[in-house]
Amino acid sequence: MILLQFLLTAFVVVIAPGTGVIYTLALGLGQGRRAALWAALGCTFGIVPHLAAATLGLAAILHTSAVLFNVVKWAGVAYLLYLAWQSLRSGGALAVSATKSAEAGWIIARRGALINILNPKLSIFFLALLPPFLSGNAATATIEMTLMGAIFMVLTFVVFVLYGVFAAAARKRLLSSERVMAWLNRSFAAIFAALAGRLALERA
Repeated sequence: MILLQFLLTAFVVVIAPGTGVIYTLALGLGQGRRAALWAALGCTFGIVPHLAAATLGLAAILHTSAVLFNVVKWAGVAYLLYLAWQSLRSGGALAVSATKSAEAGWIIARRGALINILNPKLSIFFLALLPPFLSGNAATATIEMTLMGAIFMVLTFVVFVLYGVFAAAARKRLLSSERVMAWLNRSFAAIFAALAGRLALERA
């Protein structure tokens, strides 16, 4: 029963559109299914440091250290603004274009991983999300958190892949209109900028 409750909670969290989802959609629309898969993979692996921090208790240090929190936070804000610019700039990495060639998979995955790594709230989020679903046995707590973290990552990858495949399927239809492409680029840029603004207002 506890596992089922965790699965439902994790699914709701993962399916909610966030930075990783927007990034995966942008890659699916801009470069196709293969790029979306790499984006989903990168975003998923970007969760690892935060899960490790939550499991080892390092998230508590991040939460209590305003300096450390702000360093990571402002790095994340700057990176999201960079992605917004990449969406607007002609030939940018995230610009949707009918003539854009696909990037190397590792570059797409690295960018996706950084999106999550530079979000300090994720560590604190996992520190709050996982403990309520533990059995209460201190001896198995680490194993249980690791298992739940792995389940969360699998859910993240599957959901993000579905988002990416959907975007890739709509790619041909959308790329037939320059007006639609311009609208998409401006929309992605606005969303990344808004997410940067929201992150900037976060407090430890």
